[in-house]
Amino acid sequence: MHVESARPSLDRGKPALAVRLLGPFAVVRDGVRAELPASRKLRALLAYLALAPHPVGRARLCELLWDVPNDPRGELRWCLSKLRAVLDEPGHRRVETQDDTVALRLDGCFVDALEVSAAAAQGIASLDAERLRSLSELFAGDFLDGLELDRSPFFESWLIAQRRRFQSCHAAVLEHLVAALPPGSEAAAAGLDRWVELAPFDGRAHLALLTHLAGRGAIGAAEQHLTATAQLFQSEGLDFGPVRAAWQALRDKPVVDQPVVDRPAVDRPAVDRLSAQPVGIAASPPSPARAGVEPSHASLAVMPFVEAAGPCGTRGGIADGLTHDIITRLAKLRDFFVIARGSVFALAEKNIAPQEAGLKLNVDYVATGTVRTLAGRVVIAVELIEVRTARIVWAESFERRADDLFGVLDDIGNAIVSSISAEIETVERNRAMLKAPNSLNAWEAYHRGLWHMYRFTQPENELAQHFFGVATALDPTFARAHAGLSFTHWQSAFQRWGDRDHESALAYETAGHSLLVDEQNPAAHWAMGRALWLRGEQDGSLFELERAVELSPNFALGHYALSFVHSQSGDPQAAIGSSDHSRHLSPFDPLLFGMLGARAMAHVRLGQFEEAAEWALKAAARPNAHAIILAIAAHCLALAGRLDEARNFAAAIRKALPDYRADDFIGTFRFEADAEALFRQGAKRIGLN
Repeated sequence: MHVESARPSLDRGKPALAVRLLGPFAVVRDGVRAELPASRKLRALLAYLALAPHPVGRARLCELLWDVPNDPRGELRWCLSKLRAVLDEPGHRRVETQDDTVALRLDGCFVDALEVSAAAAQGIASLDAERLRSLSELFAGDFLDGLELDRSPFFESWLIAQRRRFQSCHAAVLEHLVAALPPGSEAAAAGLDRWVELAPFDGRAHLALLTHLAGRGAIGAAEQHLTATAQLFQSEGLDFGPVRAAWQALRDKPVVDQPVVDRPAVDRPAVDRLSAQPVGIAASPPSPARAGVEPSHASLAVMPFVEAAGPCGTRGGIADGLTHDIITRLAKLRDFFVIARGSVFALAEKNIAPQEAGLKLNVDYVATGTVRTLAGRVVIAVELIEVRTARIVWAESFERRADDLFGVLDDIGNAIVSSISAEIETVERNRAMLKAPNSLNAWEAYHRGLWHMYRFTQPENELAQHFFGVATALDPTFARAHAGLSFTHWQSAFQRWGDRDHESALAYETAGHSLLVDEQNPAAHWAMGRALWLRGEQDGSLFELERAVELSPNFALGHYALSFVHSQSGDPQAAIGSSDHSRHLSPFDPLLFGMLGARAMAHVRLGQFEEAAEWALKAAARPNAHAIILAIAAHCLALAGRLDEARNFAAAIRKALPDYRADDFIGTFRFEADAEALFRQGAKRIGLN
């Protein structure tokens, strides 16, 4: 069992064994500090293994910590033997070696860095004051404070990334702790001082401190702090105007005659005004057409990836090229606002930590990554961080053979872009569901609509239609919301939940609105392509869908829609290729059942009935698969001669739709004559004709 699955809580008393990584390194057993050999690499090894989510290969550890010594594996064995002496207990081996890998079993052991990581994953904003206080006390310094390794570039790169990550977590803990503590208290003052020290270029931290000082009547001290902070920002070439303006608004605000302790420790409207504009570098000027309208986009900064090794050093080369490519591809999706390359590279030159950069740019998410090129392979690790909470919402490592380096980077870039887009959509969708329906802005209403849309039932589809309508009413320029509205009308026509001709006309009309709003949005062309398919205009449908993937090669739903159309009356081999590509781009997509079902229908047209049955079964196994997907499975299984399984699906369909027949199935799609004959043959075998 790895440490992630069995971590003691701060609230459960002191465990027998504790490992301290946030500050000076220490291993403590039963309250007594354990004696360790004076080896920095031993400490580095323990820290790396403690945070590793999986067992680590010995070759990787040797590469990480030793600069081609005489016997790196021998030195690794020596370090592991010393770790066993400190960590292992009678009948409980904590240092595990299996095959050629090494892992730590830290169940029942307290590790401060893992405790913080777990809190960040849970969401720091959701924690109460006592929990935040306990977490803040864990930070006795930087991660592995004072530990440096000479001539170990891989470890140094990892160490820098971890220090930045935990600094961001510490700042988020302090921010929320200050807000949770009694206004005017000494504990709040201490937290504010530490927050400003930790994040000296975070305008919100300075404004919170200024507000606290004003609340205590210390206007002179506040003005002195303002002057000193302005000089600090000026020395770094950063814009201090938003902080100064927020402070001026705070000073001009009438003060109600009340005891100091009852005043808010932080003037939240002033903080919100400050957060509405980034400090230092402008993210995006407001659009005149959208004045007074809340943003209908989430925002993202992709910080320059770090190249851990290679001839180009830590910056430039592969890492910079990949960063630029990812920024460009994400921008083409037009799902959310993406900070331009120049801004993120300018901040990176100042060695500003990712979360702090996210706060300066006023974005919701920050993506970071490292690139390592080894003998014959390339490894790219990526993290997506929610800025306000410092929570890692997604992390993944991509490893490929580097036979064709540029082809490999293109493939990994596709996977990164699709994953980031999907993860942000999931987070935003779930957040929108927690808000009162009458308090949603356009962006939130759109994601509330997505949540209902992906349930694929008639009542949920109607709710999705309502929320997409709310989004377009709040922001008529929101192309994706118009496309979502088109999708709900498409579903009503496809599922026969309403009059097919009428719903098809509405799907076409709302797709047209999406195109008028943003002709460069791939979702707009996707919606129009599907609407044209409903109208029987296959050539026009394929043209629009191909335009969607041309605008954004990473648009998974565009590839799926191409597979859907080709599976019935186009090129079945193209349908299989597009299905596979859509699933490669979005392996956990809510429409995965459709991607699998389209591949199944393409195999039927190729006479490959057994393959069709297997893919159809995978489609039907998806938790949100609807009756039409079950019908695909019934027909494919019947054609493969698996009649008992096919009849089970037919019975399940009839239970929901007692009058369902082959004509209903055929009428749903637009099959060529040969394909229609095959499916009618399958229906006859199981009594659906």
